[in-house]
Amino acid sequence: MGKYYTKYGIGTAIALILYFLLTKLLGWHQYPILSAFNGVIFGGGIFYALRTYKRNEESFNYSDGFQLGLFTGGLATLVFSIFMALYIFQLDHQFAQAILDSWGLNFNKGSLVIIVSLVIMGFSTTFVLTLAFMQLLKDSWNPKH
Repeated sequence: MGKYYTKYGIGTAIALILYFLLTKLLGWHQYPILSAFNGVIFGGGIFYALRTYKRNEESFNYSDGFQLGLFTGGLATLVFSIFMALYIFQLDHQFAQAILDSWGLNFNKGSLVIIVSLVIMGFSTTFVLTLAFMQLLKDSWNPKH
């Protein structure tokens, strides 16, 4: 299972980083509403990890799939959060303040609030999407007529 969540977790993180850099290049990185597309990227990574695992392994049970989805999204969340922490603390100190201003918040530790928010949003998105995709991919217990 490790090869699946590593491959798709890091792939998802790379896609998230590239999406962020694209929005930065276009000057749209300060609009939090565009982070909604992050859910689509997370969804793609988790879904393809689960689908590939189900196709390649002999048995696919709910607990293995659920664990794979959580590990895939969790790894992507951690890698992307580390990238964003480096970006905010080392490259663009004004980015966190611009995001907080758009939220209508003014914190002394604004950069930390942004990173914690990223981690919470990443793990919650991972949890919800894993539950949803497992409903699609799990084997049915209903008898076939």
